[in-house]
Amino acid sequence: MNAYRELLDRVVQVRGIRAAMLVSEDDGLVVAESLSERVDGAALAALAASLTLRIRRAAASAGLQPPTVVQLRAERGALLTVPGGDGLLVVAVADREADLGLARLELREAASRLLA
Repeated sequence: MNAYRELLDRVVQVRGIRAAMLVSEDDGLVVAESLSERVDGAALAALAASLTLRIRRAAASAGLQPPTVVQLRAERGALLTVPGGDGLLVVAVADREADLGLARLELREAASRLLA
């Protein structure tokens, strides 16, 4: 579990990232988390898993490959998810000023370490 925490701590070091989590794709449960502010981890995990599943289904229905990054932008920030293998998603919550490009890179790096 410490290895998971180290992966997530690296993600939350990106400017503007408020939370990072490992979430089960199947049921939306939190496997590990690093929350830098008051964030409802359980609700966030459920939203991330549901959103990612629906987008993957839509992509498959359209004959497309599954996305490597799912990004939902909102007025006050963004939610990003990356598949991490073994039924896990690497998830981050960003504020408006976050460096989303660097956040995506760190999420993908965390996901690749999970696969290794």
